[in-house]
Amino acid sequence: SLLQLKLWNKYRVSNIPSLIFIDASSGKVVCRNGLLVIRDDPEELAHIFAEGGSKPKPFSEVVAGPLLRNNGQTLDSSALESSHVGVYFSAHWCPPCRSLTRVLVESYRKIKEAGQKFEILFVSADRDVQEGDEETRLRTGSRWVMAASAFTRKVQKGNQSSVTGIPTLIVLDPKGEVITRQGRVEVLNDVECREFPWHPKPVLELTDSNAVQLNEGPCLVLFVDSEDDGESEAAKQLIQPIAEKIIAKYKAKEEEAPLLFFVAGEDDMTDSLRDYTNLPEAAPLLTILDMSARAKYVMDVEEITPEIVEAFVSDFLADKLKPEPI
Repeated sequence: SLLQLKLWNKYRVSNIPSLIFIDASSGKVVCRNGLLVIRDDPEELAHIFAEGGSKPKPFSEVVAGPLLRNNGQTLDSSALESSHVGVYFSAHWCPPCRSLTRVLVESYRKIKEAGQKFEILFVSADRDVQEGDEETRLRTGSRWVMAASAFTRKVQKGNQSSVTGIPTLIVLDPKGEVITRQGRVEVLNDVECREFPWHPKPVLELTDSNAVQLNEGPCLVLFVDSEDDGESEAAKQLIQPIAEKIIAKYKAKEEEAPLLFFVAGEDDMTDSLRDYTNLPEAAPLLTILDMSARAKYVMDVEEITPEIVEAFVSDFLADKLKPEPI
């Protein structure tokens, strides 16, 4: 139904089952990880509602206490202060995790050699934590900092990261504020780490590695003819002011932006996306794709202008557009 579609979009539900508690008067999220809280600490719910919501705890408070280097040496969590931190949720039994770990080891080395302050806090999701720790030691040497798998639950119950799958890399600034939850994508897209610490861009060029973000909620995708030199860059410049305005508006309300913004050229991955969503071959083609709801919104016009994009986005956010099935 239309109501179900609105709820999936508003609360960015990407997997089921999900249980999200909200304040009925304001619509704000009280607790995003309700299933985890009920399972591990049901009494915590009373405190969450009494405080008016599950406010993210400072990173220093979440990790307070002793941590381990991969070589078995202990260190206090205060050693992470003044550094960027990559919180890496992973497991040795997960093939995508093993692949990302190999890339991340090299990224870590390059960032440290460039003189940047950066630490990786490895959070094991292994059923056998000792076995997982040993695997990580073999792959990373003694450089990374280790945390117990209970840390995962501690972060999630604090409504801080909403980790729903692995591998996940969340990059924090020296104050413990989240820079990006898409560290996995950034590491794969920027193997030389030139753009570290990977502050989010308002508009992304769709690639094989970041296409996974299409599953996270509604995405505006502008398809262009990439054989035309400069077409992709011009499309990004056209969309960027609109994307920045939307992001700023929702950031002021302490909410995530309801849309991600992409420009897609012509390659095998884009062709597959068009086929999967049954889109015409036209370029330029302005779309909003909502994979989780299996819905699409299409505007096929000869010329895409800022006014057309802004009106398209406004109508979508105001629920004035009729979805087509994917």
